[in-house]
Amino acid sequence: MLSLPRERWFLDRVRGAIDGVDDGLILLLAARRRLVRIVAWLKVRTGTTGRDPGREQRVHARAQTLASRVGVPDTTARTLVDLAIDDACMQQGIVDDVHCLDIGQGRVRMSGSMIPRMPIPLAPSTLAPHVLRWMPPPRRVAPLVCAVPRRWKDALLEKAMSRVLAVPLRDGSLDFMQGRRLGIEVSDLGLRWVLTWADGYLRVITDEPEASVRGSATDLLLLAGRLEDADTLFFQRALVLTGDTELGLTARNLLERLPWEDVPLGLRIALHRGAGFARMAREAHRERSD
Repeated sequence: MLSLPRERWFLDRVRGAIDGVDDGLILLLAARRRLVRIVAWLKVRTGTTGRDPGREQRVHARAQTLASRVGVPDTTARTLVDLAIDDACMQQGIVDDVHCLDIGQGRVRMSGSMIPRMPIPLAPSTLAPHVLRWMPPPRRVAPLVCAVPRRWKDALLEKAMSRVLAVPLRDGSLDFMQGRRLGIEVSDLGLRWVLTWADGYLRVITDEPEASVRGSATDLLLLAGRLEDADTLFFQRALVLTGDTELGLTARNLLERLPWEDVPLGLRIALHRGAGFARMAREAHRERSD
């Protein structure tokens, strides 16, 4: 019979091993999401949109076969695969009436639910490419954006960034920005801001930035909506970092580590839908120009 301290020691070690497995699950999900981004890009290039029921059935069948071999209950395996598939659909802006991930809550809503459905805004994937290609690109609306009073645009950015970065603002993660100046440039809209952190708030100022991140409206929206990661966009030169590289990379790493669930749900949905719409519109414009 093991003594109590010895049992406690084993309990702590086993729990530590479980923590390692949990970390592995998250890392595998991150790898899956990167592959999904590639699939989403290829689907746009090949004109393939929407869900693939046949593919989903094969994924479920493989999971059920493996689950039965390793002793995992069928319901557990199906739930995990459903979550992975719904996460992939969310990345691609695909929404349907069969089941979808409740963004930020981690629950799956099934079609037989007794809870009344809320109206779902039009998803970008439901818009025909021939409609999207006639939408004006950002550079065409830049004169209208520039006509908006500067103080309105500054106030809008300050409010949006304060909501997105509410947790880092509270826990001190933004202390590195104290007295520093970080610029954001939206190249095709002719927008440029310089942000600093002062008295617990992010402020837009008129000074010259120490470091700047420059990109198109679509690429910056894809980054904000978590449909693209910063490494990919910088590697493709879609985003360009100039000035103090250390300051820029520190800010980028903060955004990379920012838990998506910490962003208010309404803002998450708006960013995700807006990014999906912008990406599809850009692809439609490219096809039109070809």
